[in-house]
Amino acid sequence: MKPFIKTFLLRGLIFSGLGPIVAGIVYLCLDLSNVDVTISGKEVFMGILTTYIIAFVHAGSSAFNEIEKWGKAKALLCQLSCIYVIYLVGYLINNWIPFDFKVILIFTIALIVGYLIIWFTIYFIVKKYTKKLNEKLIIKQNELN
Repeated sequence: MKPFIKTFLLRGLIFSGLGPIVAGIVYLCLDLSNVDVTISGKEVFMGILTTYIIAFVHAGSSAFNEIEKWGKAKALLCQLSCIYVIYLVGYLINNWIPFDFKVILIFTIALIVGYLIIWFTIYFIVKKYTKKLNEKLIIKQNELN
């Protein structure tokens, strides 16, 4: 469990700086748009802090996929659960989505569908690449024998 925690924290720390950058880009886009939006210092601080935490947990949760004792489904479910909870809490705290059952349901469905599309896309790309590498290794091994 110790290597998992170390990996989680390391990945979280490496990529968490991207969260505030995303928040800054969103605030810049709001500023450059024709939409009249007033944001307080507290809202800016909370936006930066929560995007930092979201990015930390999102990046760190990829460590679930490296727990060899777990199957892919368990790792996927744990990572998705972490990401879902941290995004939902962050979005609700910042009022980026209203605390409304229908909105939360739409958010949940969109996040799960998006996550699964990305996860399966990466899974099949890695699987295809691994198959090609294995074929090359077999050919190379046959050449050496």
